[in-house]
Amino acid sequence: MAHLDSLIATDIQAYLQAQENKSYLRFITCGSVDDGKSTLIGRLLYDSKLIYEDQLASIEKDSKKSGTQGDKMDLALLVDGLAAEREQGITIDVAYRFFSTDKRKFIVADTPGHVQYTRNMATGASTADVAILLIDARYGVQEQTRRHAYIASLLGIRHVVVAINKMDLNGFDQSVYNDIEVDFRKFAKDLDFKDIICVPISALDGDNVIQRSDRSGWYQGPTLLSYLENVDVEQQSLEAPFRLPVQWVNRPNLDFRGFSGTIAAGVINQGDEIIVTPSGKRSRVKEIVTFDGNRKTAREDMAVTLTLEDEIDISRGDMICGTDAPAEQADQFQANIIWMDENKLFPGRQYLLKTTNSNTPARVTTLKHRIDINDFSEVAAKTLELNEIGVVNISLSKPIAFDSYKNNRHTGAFILIDRQTNATVGAGMLNFALRRAQNVVWQDMATDKTARAKQKGQKPALLWFTGLSGSGKSTIANLVDKQLQAIGKHTYTLDGDNVRHGLNRDLGFTKADRVENIRRIGEVSKLMLDAGLITMAAFISPYRAERQSIRELLSDDEFIEIFVDTPLEVAEARDVKGLYARARAGEIKNFTGIDSEYQSPENAEISVNTVDMSADEAAKMIVNYLLERGYLENHTDEH
Repeated sequence: MAHLDSLIATDIQAYLQAQENKSYLRFITCGSVDDGKSTLIGRLLYDSKLIYEDQLASIEKDSKKSGTQGDKMDLALLVDGLAAEREQGITIDVAYRFFSTDKRKFIVADTPGHVQYTRNMATGASTADVAILLIDARYGVQEQTRRHAYIASLLGIRHVVVAINKMDLNGFDQSVYNDIEVDFRKFAKDLDFKDIICVPISALDGDNVIQRSDRSGWYQGPTLLSYLENVDVEQQSLEAPFRLPVQWVNRPNLDFRGFSGTIAAGVINQGDEIIVTPSGKRSRVKEIVTFDGNRKTAREDMAVTLTLEDEIDISRGDMICGTDAPAEQADQFQANIIWMDENKLFPGRQYLLKTTNSNTPARVTTLKHRIDINDFSEVAAKTLELNEIGVVNISLSKPIAFDSYKNNRHTGAFILIDRQTNATVGAGMLNFALRRAQNVVWQDMATDKTARAKQKGQKPALLWFTGLSGSGKSTIANLVDKQLQAIGKHTYTLDGDNVRHGLNRDLGFTKADRVENIRRIGEVSKLMLDAGLITMAAFISPYRAERQSIRELLSDDEFIEIFVDTPLEVAEARDVKGLYARARAGEIKNFTGIDSEYQSPENAEISVNTVDMSADEAAKMIVNYLLERGYLENHTDEH
């Protein structure tokens, strides 16, 4: 670092002290593809003299092989490290780089511009304080420019530098700069940016990046680096209420019990009073323990272990807060979400919602609308596709402590995880708790499920029949119901066609509607079991995720999956309703087995092969299964 070479030579301790006391600034470069993001970061690193000689030699060699600047050194190769990036000349992954000046240390995230990798841009933006939005002066504001600007605003970035790049290609024409600035400010006027500054640059040649350019005498604003060195982003986070999401209960011996995590906001001092959510228990900070020893005070982003004066119950997933403004808690929210998966978002499907310190089963109950990033209009939608942004209602299986994302980016952010693949499918921002989440409380009844089941002499169970249309689900379920009735058991059968005449008559057969159909049936089934009934549910239910979500909705051993295993050709041959023929003719869309997928159970409790077994034999096998496992506990031969 050339800027402090003299200090290193004369006083190494002073140099180290100076480095330790510098503030950090996290920023991203974003924008449309090939706008020069990687080149800009390469220029910052090069002009800051943070490139070792062997690295520089390697880049010069690679520039001849993979560079895009002819005989010039391609500075973009300093951050485009993946082989695919060099081959294609685009950024794919998020590249993080460090550099510093006399005034500040910087962590920069070079994010991809290609639409396909928008999810990676959102990842980089989630921790940034400033966004450098690059625009190619030749093309102006593009759709991806608008998308990245909107995502940056949504993710809480309040400071934006519009770097109008490649101005050297038009001779630093002021009118081009003015037109782009007017266009962007008009677009961004409704975005939640605190300040917007436009800088005409040439990342390739270094104009107005670190040094002011002689080619833009008409520009009187700061250089890019000058702005980054002086922008104030710290005060707000330090003034925020204290938050410590508990990640680990530290108990190395009987004499020590502390609560570890990274401070998400605010400042904590030894002796400060705290409150724990959701329990509401209070205490005071006895010690602030860190890797470097005990401290009197700690601030945001520090990893600490707090010990308390009182022995109170705190677990991973709880949040330690300041008493002046404790975190809220709720199990239903409105949120913004950026969808990051090639498989669509379907309301009703169960996901895993991960916050700073907790993983909670969650459903997107309602997709209120999708956001058109060109004009911010609200567009009606039933699903979200890859890179689309929407406003949703989310319901969790239990309350969590949170802040609105607007107030705290750490405790108001979440990701959605697909429970089948463990893939991150969405990133979201909590806006506020839904009032009904606080107003609606479960009412305990004097008579519970156990009492109702005992009265009926049976153990409640949901027999979930799944299989193709025409496989024999309803037939077998009806026979099981009949046999159980004959021995005095209390039952009810929910049939796919029957519920669509009433409860689900508003639903079609799209994937989204199928997901919602099964969700509703699951909730009704849960009530049936609460009544102490043995319930038969005969539904195609083609998706494993939905069947699994029903299983998780119930208590252990209450969900019995029965796979009515009938090959497609056999089911089609039994087509008494003529549905397969109509689907083959294109008259029925989204028909399972024809133009819609059926996912067979992987670990069904009971599998029925209707080719080798009659419906009566299948029903008897299922009843025997219930008898052997104690579901029909009071059954005797007299019945």
